[in-house]
Amino acid sequence: MKLKNITPFQEIKDKILEQIPPSLSPYLPKKWEKIGEVLIIKIPKELKKFSKDIAKIYADVLDCKTVLEDIGGVSGEYRKPNVRFLYGNPNCETIHIENGVRFKLDVSKIMFSSGNMDERIRMATISNSKEVVVDLFAGIGYFSIPMAVYSRPRKIYACEKNQLAYKYLCENIVLNHITETVEPILGDNREIAPKNVANRVIMGYVKDTHKYLQTALDALYNKTGIIHYHEACPNELL
Repeated sequence: MKLKNITPFQEIKDKILEQIPPSLSPYLPKKWEKIGEVLIIKIPKELKKFSKDIAKIYADVLDCKTVLEDIGGVSGEYRKPNVRFLYGNPNCETIHIENGVRFKLDVSKIMFSSGNMDERIRMATISNSKEVVVDLFAGIGYFSIPMAVYSRPRKIYACEKNQLAYKYLCENIVLNHITETVEPILGDNREIAPKNVANRVIMGYVKDTHKYLQTALDALYNKTGIIHYHEACPNELL
């Protein structure tokens, strides 16, 4: 007899229905974000009293050590995730592998958007060995590290203000064996970014990005080069 392949969600649903009323099954989260060994899910109010049991089953099926509940996106200047611990190991530090690149981070304290994967992959190969790059908002190395791994530019100056993100940036540079390519710099990019050196500037930030445009222009060599300007656009302007 040939067994049918079932999706992870179907397996989750089958196991959870042993513990919750069938009438609640439509509320089960069909989407989740898996970062390394840490899972982030949203629990609707109808399932709140079953949160721990649901989290355990999601962790077992999706092979995760920790489950966090998304309780409200991100907040603050450093875009800290608003999450609540649900199940597993309370240590939320993990190594996420994407496109062959290793990112170490604490998922409960540092944002990592899987939805930006295509852009990270695209940016990884747009530079070349002759370029100098300045990344004004490096974070844990979202763009700098893939670019260093795949494009091997002459130098990348990776600026980061958040001390925790900077810590992981430094660790990720070592993890990916690119210490000769990427130079991390701690501080506000308006004060510490190199000037008159870059062929390419990365502005991977989507809040008040325009306030840092002069810093990007100052970083360009002879005011000539490419600026990757990321910004959030209100729906009414689309």
